[in-house]
Amino acid sequence: MQAEPRPALEDDATRHAAAQHAGRRAQLVAALRSAGNAPLGLARSTSNLFRDRAESPKHRLDLREFRHVLGIDVARGWVDVEGSTRYEDLVDATLSHGVMPAVVPQLRTITVGGAAAGVGIEATSFRQGLVHDTLLEFDVLLPDGRIVRCAPDNEHRELFFGFPNSYGTLGYALRLRLRTLPVRRAVRVEHRRHADPHAFFGDLAQQCAGPADFVDGVVFGAGEQVLSVARFVDDAPWLSDYTFEKIYYRSLRSRETDYLSARDYLWRWDTDWFWCSKNLYAQNPLVRRLLGRKRLNSRFYTRVMRWNARWGLTRRLARLRGRFTESVIQDVDMPLARAAEFLAFLLREIGILPVWVCPIRPADASARFTLYPLEPGVRYVNFGFWDVVESNGPHEPGHFNRLVEREVMRLGGIKSLYSDSFFTREEFARAYRMDEYAALKAKYDPQGRALGLYEKCVLRG
Repeated sequence: MQAEPRPALEDDATRHAAAQHAGRRAQLVAALRSAGNAPLGLARSTSNLFRDRAESPKHRLDLREFRHVLGIDVARGWVDVEGSTRYEDLVDATLSHGVMPAVVPQLRTITVGGAAAGVGIEATSFRQGLVHDTLLEFDVLLPDGRIVRCAPDNEHRELFFGFPNSYGTLGYALRLRLRTLPVRRAVRVEHRRHADPHAFFGDLAQQCAGPADFVDGVVFGAGEQVLSVARFVDDAPWLSDYTFEKIYYRSLRSRETDYLSARDYLWRWDTDWFWCSKNLYAQNPLVRRLLGRKRLNSRFYTRVMRWNARWGLTRRLARLRGRFTESVIQDVDMPLARAAEFLAFLLREIGILPVWVCPIRPADASARFTLYPLEPGVRYVNFGFWDVVESNGPHEPGHFNRLVEREVMRLGGIKSLYSDSFFTREEFARAYRMDEYAALKAKYDPQGRALGLYEKCVLRG
């Protein structure tokens, strides 16, 4: 049964949360100003960025205490939250009030500030857009120690629209207000199978125009695609559990209809990191039991992946077999009209399967996000593909990633920057509007204390 609306948090609790937040801000600003003009970076214990960094000496800002939900207003449909709050904690807080963030990225440990400064997406994006499309306002700590409130209609509107995809190069979000949506007890999922990509993408477009609450899909091969269309329901004849022994993505090939609790649906991809847990043999029933429920999640897999990246075990084993490897961990957004063409390229040149597919609401011309420019009125489709490509012979560094970048640019798409990028400066400037970024940088970081976007995302600073 749908939860009854609750009011915003009690006044005393709200005032207490605001006072605590103000104290954290004051301490942070003092720490920043005590560092003089030293280059800035973040002190991190974990990260959802998938690119190695050539770390240089920096003053490390510690934002890890900015992890609190400050207020929930069910009636007006928003939540106030600090930037280092993980989505798993935000979801728990909002579900207890009968609502959810309008877009909940797939992995539990993604932070709200990270999703705003990067690009966050999930199966509500066909109607709600990307995470930054759900922002109502946010406070940014600038590299010089000022804190400014950014809204689409105030004096910092250019930073409001320039912050997404800036990856900390313009400042750090300390508080964000995001839109929420009402939830119900369960989610009914229908899996619609297709043997032809054109029919698959045609059905995707049709379902986006219908009453669904969630739309996404998986490409298992050139002749096998599954579109998952889901809606909230009050009653369910059963609730499937994909948090331990059963594996969600496999159910797409065996079930026509499924039911999950609202919370389990939101985290359906986290247990097996979509399907990437196979690289740790965690889909083997015996290994799965040995790992236990607590280790079957993106947090554990990320730690193992970073250990492997540090020591190069996978790469060394491949070389013993006479094979050469390259990690291709990418999310790209393509116009729906070119989606089948891009998929054909992926299958032909890259060969990674499965591929996650998620539609995105057409952008509004009045909400023009500077560094992630999607064409107004055009529906885009996100392709997520994450694996190692093996070949018989050596290639120049980034060979397969460069193939992806060139095809994305050729077809009028755009690539997320959370992973490896190999653009030339000229290509990057065209794709991400570096002329407008330069004006933002001059206004909000005139001393250049934070890295530039190209330096951070391509040169791995």
